[in-house]
Amino acid sequence: MYNIIELYINKLSKSDVYNFAISKQVYLSNEELDFTYEFIKKNWKDVIKNPNLFDIDRYKNKYTPENFKKVKQIFQEYFQKFRNYL
Repeated sequence: MYNIIELYINKLSKSDVYNFAISKQVYLSNEELDFTYEFIKKNWKDVIKNPNLFDIDRYKNKYTPENFKKVKQIFQEYFQKFRNYL
């Protein structure tokens, strides 16, 4: 599973992140999009290895309050959905 995720992340583009966010009704500013993209590219391994230790609230100041609420909800939704595979 790890190799599949790594291949996906390596091919992930900023427009992929943007389009996913839009599909979830999250309208990121350029700064929010840049942060999200860079965070995913740099930190995905740590989040996958220890998802229970990941504290999304540490990044609250990187988003508007409305967007953070949505991003947190999406993270929790996907964590619940895929946690058994991690």
